[in-house]
Amino acid sequence: QVELVESGGGSVHTGGSLRLSCAASGLTYSSVCMAWFRQGQRQEREPIAIIDSDGLSTYVHSVKGRFTISQDNAKKTLYLQMNSLKPEDTDVYYCAARIGRLCLLKGTFDYWGQGTQVNVSS
Repeated sequence: QVELVESGGGSVHTGGSLRLSCAASGLTYSSVCMAWFRQGQRQEREPIAIIDSDGLSTYVHSVKGRFTISQDNAKKTLYLQMNSLKPEDTDVYYCAARIGRLCLLKGTFDYWGQGTQVNVSS
């Protein structure tokens, strides 16, 4: 059984930083694409960063240069370092996993965490 558990959300002021973590269990596959999504009220869930099994990452334009996705395979944990946060980054952030080598921002994902809230105030 696959389980993804996010943590690290909270409240910061504009320009602040947060690091989100996603602890994964049950992912015993050799090729897994991991991703971070975010979703605000009345909006669709938006993919913002992905990383494949080889460590290659892709970002949506709105977070590129400010956010960094990484993974620690030994700890089975996915991270999202968020710097220079803006009020428009306020959302619920989700991690997700897709089994296989295909890793695209617009891809479909098989497993989801429960989300962690990030609030950025001006």
